[in-house]
Amino acid sequence: MTFIQRCFAIVRASFSFSAKFSTIKVVPIATLLFFLCFTAAAQDEGPLGNISVLRDSVTKRASSFDRQGGYFDSVPVKAGQTFTLLDTDAAGSIRHIWMTINSPSEFHLRELVLRMYWDGETDPSVEVPLGDFFGTGFGTYHTWHSLPLTVQDRALNCYFPMPFATHARVTVTNDGAKDVEQLYYQVDYEVYLSPASVAGQGRFHATWRRENPTKAIPTEQTHRLHPSGDNNYIFLDASGKGQVVGIVLNVQGFATGAWAEGDDMWFVDGEKWPPAVHGTGLEDYFGNAWGFQEEFNYPFIGYSRKGNPDATGFHTMYRFHIQDPIYFSKSIVGGIEHGHANSRSDDFSSTAYWYQTEPHKKFEPLPPVDKRMPNLHWKIEILPEDVPD
Repeated sequence: MTFIQRCFAIVRASFSFSAKFSTIKVVPIATLLFFLCFTAAAQDEGPLGNISVLRDSVTKRASSFDRQGGYFDSVPVKAGQTFTLLDTDAAGSIRHIWMTINSPSEFHLRELVLRMYWDGETDPSVEVPLGDFFGTGFGTYHTWHSLPLTVQDRALNCYFPMPFATHARVTVTNDGAKDVEQLYYQVDYEVYLSPASVAGQGRFHATWRRENPTKAIPTEQTHRLHPSGDNNYIFLDASGKGQVVGIVLNVQGFATGAWAEGDDMWFVDGEKWPPAVHGTGLEDYFGNAWGFQEEFNYPFIGYSRKGNPDATGFHTMYRFHIQDPIYFSKSIVGGIEHGHANSRSDDFSSTAYWYQTEPHKKFEPLPPVDKRMPNLHWKIEILPEDVPD
């Protein structure tokens, strides 16, 4: 019985008790009892609600500190090298990851790849270019902040909990042509007494996708109607039981006019169109309205990078489903239209974050490093004003 269910049981008991003693006012007692229970439950579930709970856990940290006792607290990662940040045989959970990098390569955030493996698996559950994992796209740093991820100048932070039952391994691979001179890192994690401590917890997953460019469907073909999920930009295609907890989307607009009028669609457990979770527009999904105005960063939603006023250039937005996960029991395919009825041809890239049971569906191969680079030179297309936004 959950805490809320116990509250309802107490309220029902108060009604039964009050029926025997008519002099007691039933409604005020029941209302007060439920209010007190609900308030306590809300406190337990808040960000700081469980901070006072004592646990049988051991705190550990894997870091790049100088083993000689000096202040050279970093490691090099040579071109083509895979460096292991964490490799532990235990039951536990990663609680925080911090990194900062000094590299002569301009776009090292797309050249470096972060991978994570849980409980002895051979296929990674996380495989994302390092910068995109921390929500800063296009291979460049951009300061922003949310509840689970923050970037301050060149400091990268992640607070997603990442449980494991027997083993955890975290690596960084340098796919670039130049050596990374200094990689600073800290991986804070907990170790538990037994795997039972993480029973019932899904494993953390993250994947990166890109369409450069998306394929525009002519309006004379669609008649500006799109009663399906065909040709959508896909965030995630996963199998198993789990829940989606976040999306970071990067859009480089190649043409004037809004690319934001595209509905998000989440097909759960093989359902057909229209899915039970169907949105009303790209900017709506990311928590804004009537297009995007200025940059904003909130705990769960944000437009963290604004490009040009005519919608061209580099744009980043995010939506974290911390309070409203999208659950699936067997499978999920989540995506979004690129322009109304998929009428736009732009550069879309994204990172999806979710938890699920293992084994997971094997990811599509990560594009080679040259296919991850941002488009630095492109010709801006001026679209007719009557094109729907």
